[in-house]
Amino acid sequence: MPYLSTRGVHLSTHPLMSIQLEYEPRKRLRNGHLMTIYAWGRPRAFPALPEPSERLFEVAPGTRVLGHCHWQPDRRRSPLLLALHGLEGSSRAHYMRGLANKAWRAGFSVILLNQRNCGETEHLAEGLYHSGLTGDADHVIAEVAGDDGVQRVVVAGYSLGGNLALKLAGDHGTKAPPQLRGVCAVSPVMELGECVRALERRQNLVYQWNFVRGLKARMRRKAQCQPGRFPLEPLRQIRTVREFDEVYTAPHFGFRDATDYYHRASAMRVIDRIQVPTLIITAEDDPFVPTDAFRDPRVTGNPNIQLIVTRHGGHCGFLTEARNVDDGYWAESRLIAFATAITR
Repeated sequence: MPYLSTRGVHLSTHPLMSIQLEYEPRKRLRNGHLMTIYAWGRPRAFPALPEPSERLFEVAPGTRVLGHCHWQPDRRRSPLLLALHGLEGSSRAHYMRGLANKAWRAGFSVILLNQRNCGETEHLAEGLYHSGLTGDADHVIAEVAGDDGVQRVVVAGYSLGGNLALKLAGDHGTKAPPQLRGVCAVSPVMELGECVRALERRQNLVYQWNFVRGLKARMRRKAQCQPGRFPLEPLRQIRTVREFDEVYTAPHFGFRDATDYYHRASAMRVIDRIQVPTLIITAEDDPFVPTDAFRDPRVTGNPNIQLIVTRHGGHCGFLTEARNVDDGYWAESRLIAFATAITR
């Protein structure tokens, strides 16, 4: 049975992980906002990580997504970590490269997958992307299994990517491909409506502004690639993520409205169906991911889910003091330890 703790960290007695670990935030970063902003803005370098190769995956007619791939010499025998980024992120996000660095060192091949239109790939896709679009990751798993002989895959996502990873596993239920050995999610927005509502609080104005700025810029770049396909006039009136989704995302994908989109695209609709080993890490002081959903019996009652709720950590932060070869990015280390255990 998963164990949820609001003090420190407790991993449940999963047959593959029977350890206890304590998370201690870095000094002066016990505030969720400070942790979130510091982790987002802090420069990171990975000199030991080899340069990636680029690979385009044709996930649908007229739609390709770009993966930055770090392959081990023996692709067939090495496990693969497929990493998914958050809203308006890309394969260049610090946590994506941080995961790649740790996974590569642990013997994994790694694919850092850009969502449709992300990472300056607007020209590769005819349409948009949304927070529950799991088919692209599914396609990548099938392709590397068929073309490269990869037999062990772990999908790991941060924020929106965390929702995708969890929804992918839940969508499959008991029929997951044999290559999918497990999924991991850090700060997952797995109940989208609640997260968007939290984003609209006054104290979260800076996050809202940053997301909306990125969404608007992407739509303008998209219009340059496909003139006349998407009207730009509504952008002038859009101030929130909800308004953007109401005008663009929901109608483009056939949802009734933003509320319908958030409900149907959330991993919470299928999280009780997850049948592969799963790790979820989130923090009580995350500025815009409320912890109520993580206490839901559909989560706590699923024996396949390892749930870690820390008191501190912010959104996609979880920095602790660096020690020796450990750079202090605690969630990344926990994720790689879990992925290693379930792919042995």
